[in-house]
Amino acid sequence: MRSLIAFAALALAALGSAYGAGVGIRAGTTGVGADVGWGVAPTLAARVGYSTLNWNTHLSETSVRYDAKLKLSNLNAFLDWSPLGPFRITGGAIANNNKYELTGSPPGGTFNGAVKSGRSIAPYLGVGYGNVSGLGVNFYFDLGVMFMGSPKANINATCTTASGPACTALQNQAAQESRDLETELRRFKYYPVANIGLTIGF
Repeated sequence: MRSLIAFAALALAALGSAYGAGVGIRAGTTGVGADVGWGVAPTLAARVGYSTLNWNTHLSETSVRYDAKLKLSNLNAFLDWSPLGPFRITGGAIANNNKYELTGSPPGGTFNGAVKSGRSIAPYLGVGYGNVSGLGVNFYFDLGVMFMGSPKANINATCTTASGPACTALQNQAAQESRDLETELRRFKYYPVANIGLTIGF
């Protein structure tokens, strides 16, 4: 995370010598956020950005139904290569703290915990249209994949009415729930990215 932030700071400091620069606002599967972009060569541009979103939902992937809060937090550093006009190929990295915060109510107690991204810094590869550093007001979008790694779950049990062997069984169930959630949500190790936005370049 620190290295990515340091890269972003150094890149922003280089804006004065860039080919062009701009800002963009966007929304999509990584949340609502903004980008700052600048040209570094005739067909190559760089950008950094941040997006976030909180969303209340439910998870019923296992035997327990959870009240879930999805928390997205993504800091990106990208290079955009545009060999064919506005169409481009994008690569880079996303420092993320994406997670589900979970609360469940099995018989005899409560479950609390979280499911987090497997990688705090995830490689990204995608395609898109439009550049944040383009002159004037423009439209841009991204389609790609964030390689977040297999998710990590940690579920803890609190015994309320359960005691003795029943409480031990509940704690064992919580450990199994962690493993089951990791299995059921492993598809998110390849997180789909689809964002759309508007840019102002200068």
